[in-house]
Amino acid sequence: MEDKRGEENERGEITGLLLDWTEGDSAALGQLMPLVYDELRRIAKRYMDREPPDHPLQPTALVHTLYRRLVGLRTVSWRNRAHFFGTVAGMMRKILLDYARKRLAEKRGGEIEHVALDEARDAHEQRDLELIALDDALKDLARIDERRSRVVEMSYFAGLTYEEIGEVLGVSGETAKRDFRLAKAWLREQLRPTPEALRERQDDESG
Repeated sequence: MEDKRGEENERGEITGLLLDWTEGDSAALGQLMPLVYDELRRIAKRYMDREPPDHPLQPTALVHTLYRRLVGLRTVSWRNRAHFFGTVAGMMRKILLDYARKRLAEKRGGEIEHVALDEARDAHEQRDLELIALDDALKDLARIDERRSRVVEMSYFAGLTYEEIGEVLGVSGETAKRDFRLAKAWLREQLRPTPEALRERQDDESG
């Protein structure tokens, strides 16, 4: 019971500091970071677990890069803890996406727009291309249904519960759960390899 009460107090403290930050208290971010650092590192680890093990960015470096971007924010109206973590999950994805695009551009001489997944030269290029393909698919989904795109980001990347996601988006937890299921099916269809790509991959493996 005491653990639950302590967790509720911490959530309230985080929300209070976020509101102070929104109102212009620049010191609030410094007070906030020790309270949210472990959770930020957990989200960063979820991202980095999907990357090759020798990726130059590691969870701690990703969190530090995020912090520098948070310092530069000027106009964010934080509502609560869930809103914060849902937002920073998107910011981490953007950091990794920028990194992937830059690394691919350097390898490909600036031409990455038309590189297919099956043209990856190594594990790093494969993962970079997968990240870019997922981002493109999420943008397409957002044009159709922005809420479902955000549900994927907050559930898959931030690890928020459906109840927390519903709190951010103003819907029920069950609605968030249904949105995630439908969005996941849509994304799976969009990211499915084409028959031509599968045949080429089979030819390469048999050769």
